[in-house]
Amino acid sequence: MKEYHKIQTLFTRDPKTKFRTLIEGAYSKPEFHYLQYNKWVFTEKVDGTNIRVMRSAPKDEHGKRHPSVTFGGKTDNASIPAKLIDRLREKFTEEKMEKQFPEGDICLYGEGYGAKIQKGGGNYRDDQDFVLFDVLIDGWWLERESVESIAEALEIDVVPIVDKGSFVDMVSMCKKGFKSKWGDFMAEGLVARPAIELKNRAGQRIITKLKHKDFYYV
Repeated sequence: MKEYHKIQTLFTRDPKTKFRTLIEGAYSKPEFHYLQYNKWVFTEKVDGTNIRVMRSAPKDEHGKRHPSVTFGGKTDNASIPAKLIDRLREKFTEEKMEKQFPEGDICLYGEGYGAKIQKGGGNYRDDQDFVLFDVLIDGWWLERESVESIAEALEIDVVPIVDKGSFVDMVSMCKKGFKSKWGDFMAEGLVARPAIELKNRAGQRIITKLKHKDFYYV
């Protein structure tokens, strides 16, 4: 099932700092410039590893369904830590996924996070787990309310909404830094989506991100 699309950083990177920081106001996409004062929904960006939970149920020549649950990383060739795989198998059993999704091809997109996943992963939790941020069903991206309902039904976490506002607010929050919803440490940054799902003329989702470290040359 399809890999998660790239989330474009809000501004272009500055060659003067070896592309480690951003050029404020130089939007990386014209859509961002056009929608800069629009209302955006900000969720906390989790520093982990991209995970896909995929459920498909193809039918054989007799019309019998054969549901299965598989796991993938950011790409089809990406490796997933053994402890995280065990956690995914525990949480996303075929029985549970079949009950929640009796029809269609489903892909849950999330982040594998926790101890030994990225530097500072132990700040989030002592073990490893999965937090949901998007759901794709038969080519349709679900709205936030539906994503939250699925997370509740499957008894999994969903990335928290931090705030809503314009890009002015987003830049201010990320430059100053803000406390993570997971504990007493600084959040990595924000992912911003329009309050209503939008796509550009190439059919790409309009979604962007900023990190605290994007503003500081270290």
